[in-house]
Amino acid sequence: MIGSPSWWRGRTLQARITVLAAMITLACLLGLAALAAANLEPLLIDSVDRELSNALGPASAEAGAGRPLSGAAPVTLRVLDIAGGPVDGGTPTGLGPGEVSRLKAGQPVQQDGARYLGAVVSAPDGSQRLVVAGAGLVGFGAAVHYGGVWLVVVASVGALVAGLATWLVVRLALRPVARMRGSVRSLPPGARLSLPDSHDELRALAEEFNALLLRQEQATERLRRFTGDAAHELRSPVASIRVQAEVAVTNPDPELAQETLTDILTEAERLSALLDGLLSLARSDAGEVPPASPVELVSEVRAAVARLPAGAPETRVSNAVPQAWALAAHPEVELVLDNLLRNACRYAHGQIVVSVLASRSSVRVVVDDDGPGIAPEHREKVFDRFYRVSDDRARASGGTGLGLAMVAETVRRRGGRVMVGESPDGGARFQVTWRAVS
Repeated sequence: MIGSPSWWRGRTLQARITVLAAMITLACLLGLAALAAANLEPLLIDSVDRELSNALGPASAEAGAGRPLSGAAPVTLRVLDIAGGPVDGGTPTGLGPGEVSRLKAGQPVQQDGARYLGAVVSAPDGSQRLVVAGAGLVGFGAAVHYGGVWLVVVASVGALVAGLATWLVVRLALRPVARMRGSVRSLPPGARLSLPDSHDELRALAEEFNALLLRQEQATERLRRFTGDAAHELRSPVASIRVQAEVAVTNPDPELAQETLTDILTEAERLSALLDGLLSLARSDAGEVPPASPVELVSEVRAAVARLPAGAPETRVSNAVPQAWALAAHPEVELVLDNLLRNACRYAHGQIVVSVLASRSSVRVVVDDDGPGIAPEHREKVFDRFYRVSDDRARASGGTGLGLAMVAETVRRRGGRVMVGESPDGGARFQVTWRAVS
């Protein structure tokens, strides 16, 4: 339906701007027309009074000198006595005592379609005379009426002209946008919009669109790489489970079947861990962030150390402050600490040291191991998904290639940071920083 919000939103930008400009112009012009019409009658009356006053001055001087009045149409001049009777030989004016009193006081009088203005002068014989100037107001009402009508007509025509001008101006202004839209349709993959020479809003739009294209291509590339890596990583445990299951079916030996089921269980656990990591990263990519709350890191570190499996390298908490409160979520802290400690357990030779350090603005957890460490050329990539410093060794250790990626993503989305360097014990040092609770 016309006038409904859905109908209005369905119109083009050019049409909406034109309609709004025409409506605003019409409203302003009608307001001005109403104001002019309201002041039209006082303006006309004031002009009549000025004309009467201009004619009354010379007439008063002539009457005071005893000379005949020399006024001319459309102003009528009369000389009356103080009571309002004619002394110039003319017919009675029809002015009542009240009107005569106001004229003697210098106030204008309107009666029977005429406007009068008077002044009292002294005749040569010493008598007082009332000189009156009058003018008819024939057509005055019609002039006021039709003046108001013409003001409304002019306002409507002005609004129409303003709407047409707005339509043409907006059409010209949006023409470069239409050309840009056509360029976008025919833009080949990897190409960018050409930037206009002028440094205006259109150039800024083109720059933002090019930046959007770049982000989209980067996101598509990450998704393609992630999908390919995920498919590759899932293929290995699934294929292993299938092969081992086929061996168990074709060889009904109980001992072999038990050994095969053990291997299948190991691969199933690895597959489950891989799927859990993929789901966690997918939720993170979707922006699912639980609300932050204060988390005490010293107790969380001690609990994570206690959760390490039997046979893990010796792990101790060192340089721990009594308490350190970070702004995070409890499940996130558990995920970060468990993954860092499991990663350290895979490569440590005999010892892992965990430290908790606090300042006014941040809280740090540092995990040191005495393993082989990470070469500098790999340190920037160890937090990428499915990246392994040594592929064979990582597969043998049971790693999915997602643990450190989940650590980095979890910490960064809370405004923290994660770094890797060299441990004083010769191995790797992972350092995680959260914002402290203020």
